[in-house]
Amino acid sequence: MPVNRNALIRYRTIDSCLQNRRRKWTLDDLIEACSDALYEYQGIETGVSRRSVQADIEMMRSNKLGYEAPIVVVDRKYYTYADKNYSINNIPLNNHDMQLLGEVAGLLQQFKGFNHFSDLNEMVSKLEDKIYTQKTHSTPVIDFEKNENLKGLEWIEMIRKAIVAKNSLCVTYQSFKALQASTFCFSGYLLKEYRNRWFVLGRSHARNAPLLTLALDRIQNIEEHQDDYRGNDRINLATYYSDVIGVTKTSNQRDCQVVFWIDAENAPYVITKPLHHTQKLLSEDSEGKTFSIQVILNFELERELLGFGAKLKVLAPRNLVKRIREQLEASLERYKSV
Repeated sequence: MPVNRNALIRYRTIDSCLQNRRRKWTLDDLIEACSDALYEYQGIETGVSRRSVQADIEMMRSNKLGYEAPIVVVDRKYYTYADKNYSINNIPLNNHDMQLLGEVAGLLQQFKGFNHFSDLNEMVSKLEDKIYTQKTHSTPVIDFEKNENLKGLEWIEMIRKAIVAKNSLCVTYQSFKALQASTFCFSGYLLKEYRNRWFVLGRSHARNAPLLTLALDRIQNIEEHQDDYRGNDRINLATYYSDVIGVTKTSNQRDCQVVFWIDAENAPYVITKPLHHTQKLLSEDSEGKTFSIQVILNFELERELLGFGAKLKVLAPRNLVKRIREQLEASLERYKSV
């Protein structure tokens, strides 16, 4: 059956809440979440009535939409899914959904090839492949890179909403190096993906705190905070990561020219997939090619260069050459006992 946009927003909001099992959800909590979602997406300020959310829950429990959501009430107060892995997003698409998706794909297809919409190409291909496999009940013909066990994805929407609405967050976070988690107030500025991991760039509300890049898979909990949002007035978010491979940098770091040689057999891989958008070919001969990139020195750069093993040699700067040599010597030392 057709569903209006407002109802669909409420269903997806309730679904998102019930998937978050780190929190107990009362009916009032669900009403507030649905009201916030409708205000954000539709600009509706009147809120959602108790009766509407109760009707939404019953509709989701029924098979009228194909959901048959296993929504249960615990302790006569808290709503949750009986199946912790359930989501309305996991159910098979019906004919109406397929028709709508087909129309969306057709619309987006018109923008493929335009430079301003080049980022849409992969999304359109994913959507078209999904529609094809659903219609034909066949295996996908496109296999995009993914990580099924990736943690932290549940925080993306909450962080995105906070950034858009300019709301502060209370974050409980434990880095790989920390012995225990810490909780602090945080204003987020930018969500960033790198190699299937997600990060958020922002600033802690501690006095004179530097910019922080938090890995979402190290976040233990996030809640909205009443502190005033601290906006970004220091950096250009559109270019902040343009001089770096990965996400590790500080605002006072400066980029430098990194020069490396790679053998002739592997040079085509670097040519067809440059290490960085600043990559330039400096020289070449029968043995290999020499390139340069203009980047900040960080852990991700070292890992990228070390990944080529003996097929690549770093030529400059000196401190990076020294660092790579030390890493390779340490690796060799580990193999001496084998």
